[in-house]
Amino acid sequence: MSCRLTKLSGIWSTKNHGIALAKHDWVLSIDADEVLSRELQQELQQLDLARSDFQGYYVLIRHVFMNKAFRYGKESAYPHLRLFHKKAGQYNLDQVHEKVVLHGPTAQLKGLILHHSYHDLSHFVRKMNDYSERAALQMFQQGKTNSLLGILIKIPFYFFKHYFLNLNILNGKAGFIWSWQSTWYHTLKYLKLYEMNRPSSKGSNEGDD
Repeated sequence: MSCRLTKLSGIWSTKNHGIALAKHDWVLSIDADEVLSRELQQELQQLDLARSDFQGYYVLIRHVFMNKAFRYGKESAYPHLRLFHKKAGQYNLDQVHEKVVLHGPTAQLKGLILHHSYHDLSHFVRKMNDYSERAALQMFQQGKTNSLLGILIKIPFYFFKHYFLNLNILNGKAGFIWSWQSTWYHTLKYLKLYEMNRPSSKGSNEGDD
């Protein structure tokens, strides 16, 4: 067994580096907090990838939050491209929620990946602080701006979207907490963007309202 240490610039570069090192042509990309369902395991074993007409396969991700698997709405089964030929795809450069960009035909698998996203609410807060920082930086680098009034107006919209439109109202108490925390994430992301766009006050002796 050997160990290779490489300094990389981000999650996407880490994953692309791993793809390049893969010894086989097909890559199944999963995170440490994800578990393949038994149905998906059986489905993968039955695939004949050597004779496949596709360059990639989408897999449905089911969100697990506060020990509850979400069975309703967007979080219950959202497709991600996770199985693909390494010569046909690689991860994009997004700072948050990087995705595989694939050149070629794709298909959809039936089995699920269970995403055990956060250990507890404290873990959630730490991750959202990191995600919001990277998302705000990406928007800032793209030249985007916002206002405090715009942020305030969006708060009820995001909660309505996550809780009602995404059907988390049917996912019990965990669905409510997830919707509220997701709203907080969006608010924090745009507040950080607002802060990044403000003129620097370093060296000023005056208070700032």
